[in-house]
Amino acid sequence: MRIIRKPTDSSLSFHQFLENLPDEAGNYELVNGQIVRRLPTRKHDDIADAITDHLRRQIRQHQQNYHVSGRIFLRTETSSGVQQGRHPDVVVVDRHLWEGSPMAPSALLDPPQLVVEVVSTNWEDDYVDKFEEYQRFAIPEYWIVDYLAVGSRQYLGNPKEPTLFICTLQEDNTYNMTGYRWGDRVTSPSFPQLNLTVETLCNL
Repeated sequence: MRIIRKPTDSSLSFHQFLENLPDEAGNYELVNGQIVRRLPTRKHDDIADAITDHLRRQIRQHQQNYHVSGRIFLRTETSSGVQQGRHPDVVVVDRHLWEGSPMAPSALLDPPQLVVEVVSTNWEDDYVDKFEEYQRFAIPEYWIVDYLAVGSRQYLGNPKEPTLFICTLQEDNTYNMTGYRWGDRVTSPSFPQLNLTVETLCNL
């Protein structure tokens, strides 16, 4: 994924970010007051789409009250209180929360149930920055899909292997991080009947 920063004259708030989103193709985030354009690879998009399809099937089969989308922005904050505008690859949100304001922008000020980030070369964004922001935002479940095994050995071990991490929020509002590798069946608190392995997603 390529990252292109669009400089502005001043730092933007989350609402200003939504009002100033560019029209050209690409995904955008608000990072430290500046608009950042993300250009995901086709493989990145394929994996995000596959996860979306799997979760939607689960919701239909088990009649869960969730809405799934890859087009939702989240308002998060850094440890210093700076507003960020994040655009996860996949967002799962309670349908009542989603349908409560049908004319509002596709942006959430309240935490969704689950978010997924597919890791690209800028792996620190997902493992460090977004990890801390999503934890602070109290999102119950956060997936980090490192299909390229580009994260550091601190997370992936040695040798490094493609890994899907599921981070679940604990009572002390910190994430517990569990890694799943080739052949492992993924265990998701939000989707307890999910039948999914890492290679199903990473070997598309």
